[in-house]
Amino acid sequence: MIKILIADDQELIRQSLMIILSSVEDFYVTDTAADGEEVIQSVKREKPDVILMDIRMPKMDGVICTQILKDLYPDIKIIILTTFDDDQYVFNALKYGASGYLLKGISMKELSDAIRKVYHGTAMINEDIASKVVRLFSRMAQTNLTISVDEKQSASLKNSEWQIINQVGSGLSNKEIAAKLNLSEGTVRNSLSSILSKLGLRDRTQLAIWAVQTGAVIRNFDED
Repeated sequence: MIKILIADDQELIRQSLMIILSSVEDFYVTDTAADGEEVIQSVKREKPDVILMDIRMPKMDGVICTQILKDLYPDIKIIILTTFDDDQYVFNALKYGASGYLLKGISMKELSDAIRKVYHGTAMINEDIASKVVRLFSRMAQTNLTISVDEKQSASLKNSEWQIINQVGSGLSNKEIAAKLNLSEGTVRNSLSSILSKLGLRDRTQLAIWAVQTGAVIRNFDED
């Protein structure tokens, strides 16, 4: 029996998946959770084998939740099940130990098969984003995923700039960052340009990788 935890901020999706997966003979749904904090608490109680993890959830998103859980419970299998196929989401989820990255448009048979394969140790990537993953790991091989920034350069960053770096590392777009930090998109664009200049980085992708490497995506930054 494969024990499954369903994590999604939309109640309809949680309940639908629970009903369908509970009807599968070798599946047992231990719980559902609406955000990352609920996921962590549920894992402590129920010890599921596989987690179906949404990306966008309040309080703690699926990527950060994956990082925390894999540190605490390295044997747990996590499948990112989302509508988002952004490169940074893919990169961060796989970097932190997700065993699968699937889009919500897949059939229930495909999902059931993926759960079984991941449970038995096979990684599962949705065909629609397979090309992204190939490009991603090609880039990883070429750069070795090491982005170096001098400490003097990072020391010049303001707290407000660290807040933006935090969001870039979590995969948010300029529009999403602006909404979350109560800024205009123009302010976010200008700040990103200043940040890249201060750090001597080429582009947003390098900044996101550096943010992950330095742990900026899981730090809290107070306002100036």
